[in-house]
Amino acid sequence: MTAVATRLMAGDVIEVQVEGEFATALVLLVSEDAVILDACDGSTPFVLRADELLDVRVFDGLAA
Repeated sequence: MTAVATRLMAGDVIEVQVEGEFATALVLLVSEDAVILDACDGSTPFVLRADELLDVRVFDGLAA
């Protein structure tokens, strides 16, 4: 499990790179091996393996 996957929790809003593009997504479920994400755009939720979560920003709502 990567360090990023370890700190993710269901309900987090993240920005992650998917196929060379950055996307904002809601974390639906986190396991040791994968994360299920919802882009909240009407598309089907998608799965990323933990080793694919290399460039992730977690929004905490505290930034000004």
